[in-house]
Amino acid sequence: MAGHYDQLSVFAGNSNRELAEEMCAYIGIPLGRAEVFKFSNDNTFVRINESVRENDVFVVQSFSDPINDSIMEMLIMIDTIKRASAGRVTAVIPYFGYGRTDKKDQPRVPITARLVAKLVGVSGADRALLLDLHAGQIQGFFDVPVDEMSAMSLTASYFAQKRLPDAVVVSPDLGNTKRARNFAEIVDAPLAIIEKRRAGNQDRTEVLNLIGSVVGKQAIIVDDEIDTGGSITQAADVCLDAGAIEVYASAIHPVLSGPATERLQASAIREVVVTNSIAVPAAKRIPKLTVLSVAALLGETVQRIHTGASVSATYRTQESMAVI
Repeated sequence: MAGHYDQLSVFAGNSNRELAEEMCAYIGIPLGRAEVFKFSNDNTFVRINESVRENDVFVVQSFSDPINDSIMEMLIMIDTIKRASAGRVTAVIPYFGYGRTDKKDQPRVPITARLVAKLVGVSGADRALLLDLHAGQIQGFFDVPVDEMSAMSLTASYFAQKRLPDAVVVSPDLGNTKRARNFAEIVDAPLAIIEKRRAGNQDRTEVLNLIGSVVGKQAIIVDDEIDTGGSITQAADVCLDAGAIEVYASAIHPVLSGPATERLQASAIREVVVTNSIAVPAAKRIPKLTVLSVAALLGETVQRIHTGASVSATYRTQESMAVI
């Protein structure tokens, strides 16, 4: 039974329209009709082609490449929908770009994650739905209520079903240890941690130590995202040098920028498992890449937010999520 809003509507920007369509198919409604494009002067324009008056509206947009265009599209869409008298607007952000810039770790640098979060609220969003933030404290940067969901049980369940005979979960750095530990509990495997140091703003790290044993085991490297692929392929080499017999990789967000796909394909990693929180174009779908859909997870959450039901119960639906 719906709340005090007339009906549920879902709209999408251009960054991850396919995921929004899958979410709507799960919910059982059509994707909202909207035009989102650029004029010749590079200005973004939005037109909503159906009534949203007093509706409960969800706007789906991943903050992915081109990230600044993706953010502006969402901000303008939210403003447009609010001006069209929507009852409530929720920003659905499967991938929150700029999430790594969540603190001042050097002198005279920005906290861009906070700025972007503030912009979402200022644009008119009443709440936000996010997926696997890089750092949990980013929730506090928003001025509106936030629901953060996790696709970890989806990726972990995929590996649990593979029934690797002697698996070990590996965190590629100390900061990711909690995420890797939770993953290890789901697949019922021990945990190992790679201690490393990043060199400033460069995509370069120095491995200091491997904590735990991977000898004779199948290592599953777990991270929240794969950007250029440098860290995860380096971690794979460390595991093999330390005695692992096979290496797999798992991440939620496939940023896959620059040389990432070439590095992954050339690496010793047997399979790379990610989700469609970011749209993966055909050119980047290398043979060893497996993409799991988060549409059911987000679609179920959208329905529960709309009806005022418990959001935590959403995780029970993950058994129905499929490989795409």
